[in-house]
Amino acid sequence: MSETTMTNADIREAEQNAAPIARPVPFRGGGFVYKPVRIAGPLVFIVLIAIWEFGSDTGWISPLVLPAPSEAWTAFMNLVHSGLLWKHLGASLQRLVIGWTAGTALGIVAGLAIGLFSVARSGLQPLVSALFPVPKIALLPLFIIWFGIDEGSKVATILFGTFFPTVISTYSGVDNVDRTLIRMGQSFGLSWTSIVRKIVIPGAMPAILSGFRISISIAIVLLVAAEMIGAEYGVGAYILMAGSLMATDQLIAGVAILSVLGLIIAWLIGLAEKYFLRWRT
Repeated sequence: MSETTMTNADIREAEQNAAPIARPVPFRGGGFVYKPVRIAGPLVFIVLIAIWEFGSDTGWISPLVLPAPSEAWTAFMNLVHSGLLWKHLGASLQRLVIGWTAGTALGIVAGLAIGLFSVARSGLQPLVSALFPVPKIALLPLFIIWFGIDEGSKVATILFGTFFPTVISTYSGVDNVDRTLIRMGQSFGLSWTSIVRKIVIPGAMPAILSGFRISISIAIVLLVAAEMIGAEYGVGAYILMAGSLMATDQLIAGVAILSVLGLIIAWLIGLAEKYFLRWRT
């Protein structure tokens, strides 16, 4: 009896040893999901500024060529205490918001028309291709003749500069929408308006928002250039005045203001991407 028991135990042990060991399989379907490392960005800025400050203190960097960050910070605080910061920044933001919003809105409308209608594509796409490479700042003297030296010419320059990249990104996004989804919507009897609203525009939204990032960068460049040509207040006018006086600390402070403005706008566009593109996650 004991031999039979031992034999059965041996058989069970042999079966367990022969059975494959079950191991957990790691999840491989992440789809290259972006995982933000929040400390990386600020750390890069801190290291660069620290190296810059150290180079200025030790004499490696001449203060005439590039002032220390502490000097630029002092110039910025003087600008704040004098109240001129809000005048310069307020004037620039007003021009930027009006010009970029108008140019983007018109660009989306024109881009959707080119992407959805054959007549619009045949008529407008060659025009966009012909005018897009033209340097927009070169047209500022013409805009001054048309709209005057005041706000109209500056807003028109920004509008004209942001219109074309928005058009191109919009109709490129429409062209890249999966046609299988559109055919599926047609097969289920969706109307043309529903297909555009529920399939085409959401599908083109990643390209449109990417175009926003490009157009806002172009808008800031054109804003500064337009303010340098003729403006009493504005960040561009402040940078031009600092450069004329060889006040490099004020010049760096003005450039830093533009950098912070770009970071804030990029953050806002990132929030828009999370909201409008949440269907991708």
